[in-house]
Amino acid sequence: MADDLFKALADPTRRTILDELAEKSGQTLFEICSRLTMKHQLDLSRQGVSQHLAVLEAAGLVETRREGRYKFHDLNTAPLRRIVDRWPVPDPSSTQEQSP
Repeated sequence: MADDLFKALADPTRRTILDELAEKSGQTLFEICSRLTMKHQLDLSRQGVSQHLAVLEAAGLVETRREGRYKFHDLNTAPLRRIVDRWPVPDPSSTQEQSP
């Protein structure tokens, strides 16, 4: 699971897609493609964006739902929280108190 997550986050285009979903969740493929083109000047085909979304979905970072003929994409930050919980940052104040 963590390997898929790090692979998904390694690509700058996928991180941009996640940024867009963080800004506005529940977008269709058409909306995502439009935003990538207009805001980020990324010239990707719909198939290319679909492949990026598939990698993000496999990593658990994107969830999809269907409503009629439309497929909506939502950001899921739970896998990121599991990574943060795996390697907690020690509290610097507790380290100072334990020093002699």
